Amino acid sequence: MALKDILSSKLGFGAAPLGNMFRDIPEEEALATVKAAWDDGIRYYDNAPFYGAGLAEIRMGEALAGRPRDEYVISTKVGRVILDELDDVSERGEVFRHGRANKVINDYSHDATLRSIEDSLKRLKTDHIEIAFVHDLAQDFWGDIWLEKFEEARKGAFRALDRLRDEGVVKAWGLGVNRVEPIELVLELGEPKPDAFLLAGRYTLLDHDKALQRVMPIVAERGLGVIVGGPYSSGALVGGPNFEYAPVTREMKAKIARIKAIADRHGVSMKAAGLQFSLANPAVAAVIPGASQPSRIAEDSAALTEVVPADFWQELRAAELVNPQAPLPNDLHGGMANAR
Repeated sequence: MALKDILSSKLGFGAAPLGNMFRDIPEEEALATVKAAWDDGIRYYDNAPFYGAGLAEIRMGEALAGRPRDEYVISTKVGRVILDELDDVSERGEVFRHGRANKVINDYSHDATLRSIEDSLKRLKTDHIEIAFVHDLAQDFWGDIWLEKFEEARKGAFRALDRLRDEGVVKAWGLGVNRVEPIELVLELGEPKPDAFLLAGRYTLLDHDKALQRVMPIVAERGLGVIVGGPYSSGALVGGPNFEYAPVTREMKAKIARIKAIADRHGVSMKAAGLQFSLANPAVAAVIPGASQPSRIAEDSAALTEVVPADFWQELRAAELVNPQAPLPNDLHGGMANAR
């Protein structure tokens, strides 16, 4: 099923922060953030078992319990299986150091995919999900073996999700990745065929060249769709300390400063610049910024509908801060004021 037939709005909720991403988020704050998203009209929620070893799914299941199930859309991911066995969290990286202590293993096989979906349904307190993404193929930590993992997923996860789509357990499936290479590869395959992609960090104001050149045109041509995750580039675009889950480099700081100087001259918020840039590409169906505080929800919603003058985009293009081939909101007759 096409994304446009599943998603009802351009703004979704990225649940990675609910898994205690980078910090130990109080339970009441996490639940209040989901409530704020609901109260603001957001009806698309993206999750993954990897986010805090199931913590984000558990919290979302609790926060959405009692809501009419036919009024919202959930996507989650496969490829990581949460075990009952506990892990030494002191040996984890910083991203989900504060998540649950359960051990997480990488497994893209057919049976692991079915188990992953079953476990996610329990944590999310639902009997179905709308979209399932195969998670993190071609991450940096795979190094030279990512093609082996892709082949494992092709023979296992892809076929399992095809079956679940036929059975109505999911409406659509695709890849949820931080790199364009696995999307390129799956687009070359004959069968099975995905419905959608979640591309995190690779079609943002700060980093979009490769995706623009190598995947966005063919995705649009085939009537598929891309959900843009991490539209603020791990927070770097809006003043955060991280880019690509690591400290912002000096070169990236300089680029951000140049963009912000132009934005300040035109009275444009950096959130509006980031969200509206990503959504200007016709292949993009939605953006899903992450939030761990209720106040962030209102900021994201306001950024989506903020009126951004065409001169701002033209100045970014003239300063070579965006790819000259990238569609801009002013190319779409007046920006994103009616995107919601």
